[in-house]
Amino acid sequence: MPRYSKTSKQRLATCHPALQDIFNDVIRYFDCTIICGHRGKEAQNAAFAKKKSKVVYPDSKHNYEVAMAVDACPYPIDWGDTDRMHYFAGFVVAHARIRGTPLRWGGDWDSDTILNDQKFMDYVHFELIVNLNKTGRIEVV
Repeated sequence: MPRYSKTSKQRLATCHPALQDIFNDVIRYFDCTIICGHRGKEAQNAAFAKKKSKVVYPDSKHNYEVAMAVDACPYPIDWGDTDRMHYFAGFVVAHARIRGTPLRWGGDWDSDTILNDQKFMDYVHFELIVNLNKTGRIEVV
């Protein structure tokens, strides 16, 4: 059975408990690695400069103190195998839906299941769909 490395576990631990629950279950069925959870100012702005993100700090869901986004991909990593990343994303998103957790994937930002209408493909990005309640607390939708 696949399992996370110490580094992946540390990265996932910086994420919202709902993301931790999803990905701790996903690893039971699909070997994957956690690339990034929480991202600080320097790392976020570096990702933006390298065109790996569309936003600067603090506008990414990675920038919350408890990250509302995680970057994860199939292991072993093959950046050129986008078919496998699509397959993995479908597994993750379906798994989250079954659990009742709204999740957005960076290959289908509008969540309409049509992939060729995206302007920015971030195959490894998964984020919770959240709102701020009246007290300013984050609520997973």
